[in-house]
This record gives sequence, C-alpha cells and structure tokens, in this order.
Amino acid sequence: MSDADSIALYVHWPWCLAKCPYCDFNSHAGAPDGDDQERYRNAILRELAHYAQYTAGRSLGSIFFGGGTPSLMVPETVSAILAAATDHWHLDDRTEITLEANPTSFEAAKFRAFRDAGINRVSVGVQALNDEDLSALGREHSAAEALRVIDIAGAIFPRFSFDLIYARPGQGLGAWADELEHALDIAGDHLSLYQLTVEPGTAFFRQNVREADEDLAADLFQLTQDMCEDAGLLAYEVSNHARPGQESRHNLAYWRGGAYIGVGPGAHGRIDIDGVRHATHQIAQPERWLDKTAADGHATAKVRELRRSERIEELVLSGLRLSTGLDAARFTAAIGLGLEDCLGMNRVDALRDEGLLIHDHRGLRTTPQGRLVLNALIQHLLDDIQVPDDSPN
Repeated sequence: MSDADSIALYVHWPWCLAKCPYCDFNSHAGAPDGDDQERYRNAILRELAHYAQYTAGRSLGSIFFGGGTPSLMVPETVSAILAAATDHWHLDDRTEITLEANPTSFEAAKFRAFRDAGINRVSVGVQALNDEDLSALGREHSAAEALRVIDIAGAIFPRFSFDLIYARPGQGLGAWADELEHALDIAGDHLSLYQLTVEPGTAFFRQNVREADEDLAADLFQLTQDMCEDAGLLAYEVSNHARPGQESRHNLAYWRGGAYIGVGPGAHGRIDIDGVRHATHQIAQPERWLDKTAADGHATAKVRELRRSERIEELVLSGLRLSTGLDAARFTAAIGLGLEDCLGMNRVDALRDEGLLIHDHRGLRTTPQGRLVLNALIQHLLDDIQVPDDSPN
C-alpha cells in the first residue's frame, strides 16, 4: 500500500466526561452507554457504508478515533467499526489505527480490549504533569494517574504518544523546561506539544484568560524545539515531534493534502468524486446527527466541490506546517500546476531573502526563523495566490 494510493478515515466521538475550558472542538459533556452507545455505533456503521460507495477499492493507510474522548467507547463499538472498515476498504499490517484516550483509570482499564479490537496506536491527552495546572485546565485526572497510564500505554500498544499544553498562564521558561525534561524521560517515539491558544467560544475566552505574550511564546517555542531535538524527537510538524519513522501517518495524510473520510457528528472529510476533490461536513449536533443518520443512512450537512484556489490554500496552510514543507511534486499532482504558477513569486523571493523561506527543486519550506512567524508568513503568501483557472479541482 503506497501513501499516494491510500486514504485516511476519521471517526468522531463527540462526548467527554467534562468540557475543558480551552477546548473549541465539537465535544459535549456526558458519555452514552447501553442502548445509546449501540445507537451511535449503528449510525457510524451507516455512514461508513455511505462513504464507501465513493471510495470503493481504496486502501486505508490510517484510521483515527478522535473526539471528544473516544476511549469512553465500549471496545465492542471500536471492534464493530474496524470490522466494517475492513469490509469496505483494504487494510494491511501497515495501517495505523489510533485511538485518543484520557489518562483516567476507568479508560486505561479498557486498553487491552482496545488493542484486541485492532487499535495499534494510542494518543493520550495528558496536557500537564502537575495537579495545579491540570485543575486549571479542567482535566479529570491527576498527574499520578497520567504517569501511570503512560506506563500502561507503553506496555500494551506497539506505538503511543501523549499531548502536553504549554505557555499556560503563569508558566515561565524554567518551569516548562523542568516539565518537558520529565516528559521526554517518559515519552516513547512521539510527543505532541501545543502552545495554549484562547479561542472564541471557549470558557477561557469568556474568562478573559490571556495567552503568553509574543516574546515569551517565542522563547518557549524555541526551548521546546531545542530540547526535543536533543532528545532525538525531531519536529516533523510545528507541534509534533517524533523519532524518524514514527511520525503520525494519519496526521501526515492531512498535512500533505491527502484524501480522507470523516464520519460522526461534525466530522469533516476530503474525498474525490468523479476526479474532483470534495469537502464533506457532517451535522455537528449529536442528536440531530443520530436522527438524520437513522433516516437517511448518513448525516452529511454539505458536500461541495473545491475550486483550485481553495485546494491551493489548503495545501499551503497545511504543508508549510511540516518541516519538509510543501512538496513540489505532490503539489503539481494535486493542482495540475507548479508552485511557481500559483504563488506570487515576488513574495516568495522576498521571504527567502529575509531568511524565512527556502524555495528549491524540492518545494517550499520554512526556516527555523520562519517557523516563529508561521501564521503571518502563510497569510502573506495566501494574499497573493495566482490562479489562471479557478475551476473545480
């Protein structure tokens, strides 16, 4: 199975034990069980069958159970979904199958059953390694629980990762260095490290929680890059670090502009229909999604063709997050035009001369200095896209 031929599958489970104050995902407090969980399982199976008709004969390079907190599923639900995926698409022993989990004892008790169902990679949402900050972040676990669950994950799954949030209110360089050193001591081959952002609509936004100032944020970011690199966990994406060969295959599918199916409340997808890339978006509200899926076999809120300019924007936005950058050959295969045909080269050359971009036969990628101003750099490029033909692509 080659990466070029495979697609990805995302399964969204929208429920959590509690809604974290920084979270702007489609997640809701409460965990269905019994008949309600069976109802959700059957709805997912219907959506899988619906999207299989557009992607027949394809191989799945990865499956990702995200949320929400998908480790609140009963293992039988995971098993049924993976069995259906095997019926609809081609899987092999290279297919990466990830489940997000929180480090509570309740969820960890199911880890072996998840592995037996087919999960071969787990991503644990730790977020902090001290109880005071865990409480401030609204987490339902303690630091001791987190450490215990990381140890369990490493013993049960062939691959595991965990997440931390840094640049938390009041967190300085010394405190983060100590915490990150501890994290690197217990990490496996992958670690996700996100700077705290306060998004509109979240409890933190309503509480007027402040993000770290620009200078401190830059210093924290650079410290993170340096410490992870010294530990052998290289930054293959802005917030994700891995030993060579241990990158998240599922996330790479997104960042490289690959096709993926999204099922579950609020899930997004990018699939090819009659040779044209389409964006799909499922109904976000769980009860409405369940009702619509029961009635129609799926709960797709919208399906629309992506125009060439939209595909270019997506490729630039995601590709420049990668350390390898925007691959020239992959871009041309997706768009039908070269990078030089689509981007304002005066801007590219100016950013290169400022030491922020590298442009060569491989494509376009940021320098370490460019990563510090990545969002502004990307927006500058997007403001000058050149599209000779903006037809559906």
